[in-house]
Amino acid sequence: MIPSVLRCSEAGCGTEVPRDYRGYSCPVCGNLLQAVPNPGPLSPEQLKKNWRERRASNAPLDTSGVWRFREYLPDCPADAVVTLAEGNVPLLAGQKTADYAGARHLWFKHLGWNPTGSFKDLGMTVAVTEARRQGAETVACASTGNTAASMAAYAARANLRARVYLPKGGASMQKLAQALDFGAETQYVDGNFDDALRVLMAEADTGIYFLNSINPFRIEGQKTAIFHLMDQLDWRAPDYIVLPGGNLGNSAAFGKAIEELAAIGLMNPIPRLVIVQARGSNALVRTVESGGSELQVVTDPQTMATAIRIGNPRSWKKALRALRFTGGIVMDVDDADIMAAKQVLGRDGIGSEPASATTLAGIRHLIADGRMDPEARVVAFLTGHALKDTDSILNARRGDA
Repeated sequence: MIPSVLRCSEAGCGTEVPRDYRGYSCPVCGNLLQAVPNPGPLSPEQLKKNWRERRASNAPLDTSGVWRFREYLPDCPADAVVTLAEGNVPLLAGQKTADYAGARHLWFKHLGWNPTGSFKDLGMTVAVTEARRQGAETVACASTGNTAASMAAYAARANLRARVYLPKGGASMQKLAQALDFGAETQYVDGNFDDALRVLMAEADTGIYFLNSINPFRIEGQKTAIFHLMDQLDWRAPDYIVLPGGNLGNSAAFGKAIEELAAIGLMNPIPRLVIVQARGSNALVRTVESGGSELQVVTDPQTMATAIRIGNPRSWKKALRALRFTGGIVMDVDDADIMAAKQVLGRDGIGSEPASATTLAGIRHLIADGRMDPEARVVAFLTGHALKDTDSILNARRGDA
């Protein structure tokens, strides 16, 4: 159903603006905006029934693992939706990975098996659809690669111009090649992702629709990963949901999904959210350790996991809200932990880009430290495909990682 408004995500503010508002922060307090769902009169049991029955449908919206849950998405005519049948990714039981982590009940939900190889597709189908609905001609993003590839693909399907701002030397060639293949214009920026984002935001004008994760419609698409997961688990929530932390848009999205499902009794008990960052790019860890009142920016973020090499995450307040609502944990792991976990994932026949492997590394540490019960039911999200960064694999084989 249609969100008639966007609302400030800061609980003490609550300012509302129209759906077509082109800003991404509250005009009163400056915090990020979020869409307000209006799922209609259906009962939770009827919603579950509808979502399950749509699996058997070949209608374009139903074949998308995002739009299948459209009662909780912005309303849009079916023929206007820009989709590549995204979201339909499996839940894989850990084998060697479970032994490595010391976990008895471990599953991986691999969002890297989406059309362009990363979780970004879940948000792009909704956000690019909204961009076209609002009459945009050009969409743009700052990116270390995955956002650029995804935006470019969906923009191509929507016949929109795509422009990406990339940190010079900060994106894998595989991701860059994807964006170029889909027809994106590229602009290199000296510095890191945060610098690229600053340049984009300074240069953006009213003719550009901005598609980084501060866009509230991106969050709406990404949150459906939790809806899809719960359907796969027959609506029995896991004890923990573990995900990588970069710009924290996914953390915000997952927290929003958990809150919305809990509000209608479809998330009980509430799983604890675990956000795992790379130690050299751990702004949220530092922020929580300092009390959480101000973001502790990492001015020179460093990690070989380029997808999460971000020092100034824009969705940090939403991520904190998700941690507080779920009684969650934020932690960091070093690059050696990440690469060791990545190699175990590969030996388990799953594979991922380095940023995704933070989840397995984090679970292993939590169990070893006694902070996670080995008998807990744990779902770890993998956010990018192994072929997104083949250099990390080859360098490890040569001993250079």
